[in-house]
Amino acid sequence: MTATAPLATPLAAVFGCAGPVLGPEEAAFFRDSNPLGFILFARNCESPDQIRRLTHDLRSAVGRETAPVLMDHEGGRVQRLATPQWREVPAAAVFGQWALKDPDAAANAAALNGQLMAMELLELGIDVNCVPCLDVHDPAGNKAIGDRAFSADPDLVTQLGRAQTDGLLRGGVLPVMKHIPGHGRATVDSHLELPVVPVAGEALAERDFRPFAALADLPMGMTAHVLYPSLDPEHPATLSRSIIDTVIRGQIGFDGLLFSDDLSMRALGGSLDQRAAAALAAGCDVALHCNGNGLEMQSIAAVCGPLSEVGQRRWQAAMAYRGQAQAASYEALLAAFTAQLASL
Repeated sequence: MTATAPLATPLAAVFGCAGPVLGPEEAAFFRDSNPLGFILFARNCESPDQIRRLTHDLRSAVGRETAPVLMDHEGGRVQRLATPQWREVPAAAVFGQWALKDPDAAANAAALNGQLMAMELLELGIDVNCVPCLDVHDPAGNKAIGDRAFSADPDLVTQLGRAQTDGLLRGGVLPVMKHIPGHGRATVDSHLELPVVPVAGEALAERDFRPFAALADLPMGMTAHVLYPSLDPEHPATLSRSIIDTVIRGQIGFDGLLFSDDLSMRALGGSLDQRAAAALAAGCDVALHCNGNGLEMQSIAAVCGPLSEVGQRRWQAAMAYRGQAQAASYEALLAAFTAQLASL
């Protein structure tokens, strides 16, 4: 690949793109702004060959083969790679239900599923998966999380999240745990409005924080657009210096690269540039913007600035965390996983 961008510190941002093909104006913007990486959605995915061309073109635009390309390849309702070209991936809750009968078998299946996920993504040029979803399910919570959560039991969430992550890493793909410090209790959808979780900090620490603390060694994480009045009465976690410093970096003990959740979601107020600036000022390392809107991306790029020195250190640590994909037959792994599912 021929570099088309200067070897400069990348912008503290990850951007989406508008469609399945990178247009010349988008390519020029990415070349000039030099974001850390990119994220793909269903609108960007038509066929394996097309996605491979797109991921190649995105990296060519910034002149970095190491530029990460992210996807939310969770399974269930959150699957960007559509059937029948790709397999139907089970939702996280399937493994949680299985774990009620046989925790070890469920963890083995979650690990195998994670490795299959990684193999599906990596052959398309996608090297970061925004899982595990470590939110603890709450029956009173909004369905925006729902079956994306493994379980209402934080210990099972921890066990299955670790297993899924181990599988991803065996397949050569980096995980992003989400939504820190916990989205499961939210009673509204943060894509549409700001959730408020009026629960004492002690109760949050006892239940919601636990899976994140147990997996705090993971290299990357994503914040929750949720207001926790007991932790910060004014700012949702993404925009809260006190939550990021005291809870995410302190209580939970996470020192990896921290992404904001998608800044275009309606949970956040203000303009897109104000949201990006506030997220970075609060302690997020990277501003995430997903919808591919060119004008919005330009406004965000204008305020982000380069990835901080500590952000660069965290990104370098994440790349070192990945290691090499283990050689394996996708067909054999899929057959083994399908047999396991059939035993449910």
